[in-house]
Amino acid sequence: MVAVTVKLFPPFELTDEAFYQLCRNNPDGKFERTSNEELVVMSPVGGEGGKREADLIIDLGLWNRQNSLGVVFSSSSSFKLPNGADRSPDAAWVKQARWDALTSEQKRRFPPIAPDFVIELRSESDELEVLRAKMQEYIDNGVLLGWLINPQDRQVEIYRPGQPVEVLNAPVSLSGEDLLPGFVLDLSRIF
Repeated sequence: MVAVTVKLFPPFELTDEAFYQLCRNNPDGKFERTSNEELVVMSPVGGEGGKREADLIIDLGLWNRQNSLGVVFSSSSSFKLPNGADRSPDAAWVKQARWDALTSEQKRRFPPIAPDFVIELRSESDELEVLRAKMQEYIDNGVLLGWLINPQDRQVEIYRPGQPVEVLNAPVSLSGEDLLPGFVLDLSRIF
């Protein structure tokens, strides 16, 4: 996936409403917005990347259905982070109580909430440093656990608040730890 960041200058202000309408008017596009109101335009992923992403979401969704602890989201979902950015992780999960605390309107639009758990899956064209910065942004905005899965290098970077990034080389699986009890992601379909 190739991402292009566009810096908008006045009078072109990308307010919350303008960003929401841009996304609604272009349903085939994939957009994010940085905390500096820069527009990030992303191309679709290829077949392998889409398959890997679907496998992640299926595994997370099946675990969640069995445990009923929260809500799972795909990369088509955008979250309004506390710093003002609108981000769309490849997979995300929010604890049920936090989701239930949102109003119907907040749930319908871009939820003003940082997910509790996120996964970013590096595609062949993704710049690793850009993804690392995005992962740190998630953690800085309240995400409790994040996985940056890098199939090209067969590595996973695990992000947690207040801790250094943990790098795993060619892991067989990943654990959801205490946040996602019993969730284990088998990486054989990813690597």
